[in-house]
Amino acid sequence: MAQHFRIHPDNPQPRLIKQACRIFLDGGVGVYPTDSSYAIGCSMGNKAAMDRIRHIRRIDEKHNFTLVARDLSEISTYARIDDEQYRLIKATTPGPYTFILPATRQVPRRLQNPRRKTIGLRIPDSRITQCLIEELGEPIMSSTLILPGEQLPMSDPEEIRSVLEHDIDVVIDGGFCGVDPSTVVSWIEDRPTVVRVGRGDPAPFL
Repeated sequence: MAQHFRIHPDNPQPRLIKQACRIFLDGGVGVYPTDSSYAIGCSMGNKAAMDRIRHIRRIDEKHNFTLVARDLSEISTYARIDDEQYRLIKATTPGPYTFILPATRQVPRRLQNPRRKTIGLRIPDSRITQCLIEELGEPIMSSTLILPGEQLPMSDPEEIRSVLEHDIDVVIDGGFCGVDPSTVVSWIEDRPTVVRVGRGDPAPFL
């Protein structure tokens, strides 16, 4: 049964952050809030946990996972970006955007798009998320919490706990955080392409 940690969205309790991160590091799968919607994630190197997420969401191996990172220095570790990309990503993050970028060799092959060798990267404007990543010391491997047959992410932490308590290991309850997923920007060619409009304003990339 999943543990349930109610964490303050503006002043996350360090003790609860440490406990949640220990669950991730021990191989657990958890749900946590971002600046757009709830996400489901695990530690970056845990293939078994990633397979559990695929099973929960009913997604196949072609699905793109996202590395939820702390800052731009982590993005440059896991993706190849040029000066123009750096400037525009810096201007729009932290924020509700996911960037599809060419992956570096630091990214395990199982996390990359099998054909394009790309990776999704995200820097949310969420204190809880930022504290989790800082405590973990690495990005969280994540996917938006959209269950099979649904169009929108789950938004109520109590409902999440009720529906998924036997499938995941921890629910990090930061209160209601909306039902709009992040705006997805693919930047593997010379110019960015908006492939999904979500909470983030797409205008800077048009």
